[in-house]
Amino acid sequence: MHERHGAAAPMLLIVDDVPTNVEVLARMFWKKGYNVRVALSGQLALQIMSNNKPDLILLDINMPEMSGLEVCGHIKATPEWRAIPIIFISAMDDASDKVKAFDAGGVDYVTKPFQLTEVEARVDTHLKLYYYQQHLEAMVAEQVREIAEAQMETIFALAKLAESRDDASGQHLDRVQVCCRM
Repeated sequence: MHERHGAAAPMLLIVDDVPTNVEVLARMFWKKGYNVRVALSGQLALQIMSNNKPDLILLDINMPEMSGLEVCGHIKATPEWRAIPIIFISAMDDASDKVKAFDAGGVDYVTKPFQLTEVEARVDTHLKLYYYQQHLEAMVAEQVREIAEAQMETIFALAKLAESRDDASGQHLDRVQVCCRM
């Protein structure tokens, strides 16, 4: 249901300064087969991420020292973390608070008190989207590589055709190609 095709269980990072919230979410996802990391502060979350890149982050907004929005800003400013989906979890249910979370880079927003089944469904959905995006980006990169290779082969074939019409330069392109590979 939530696993990438042929890969290990997804890693979730749960960040909340309320231990009870962390415990409830961590227990649920651990029972569902997820690899779960927890952090009780934004600073700790960033430290954990430097060693263990999560597939998805559940992030509280209201935390002391560093808010969830600030944590999200640090994550989105780091190129290797930028694509990680972040689902905010907060007691703030005002539309302007939700918009701030989306503007900061969040992909979803769940209000507290949360329903476990809703959080699980949102996590599964965003993990699928994340994996599809990674797969599509890999496919595009491969196609770009193949097109560039085909372009070079076409250019070389056209140059060879032009060369074959001139006996004086005989096999000059072959010699240049060999030299370029050195």
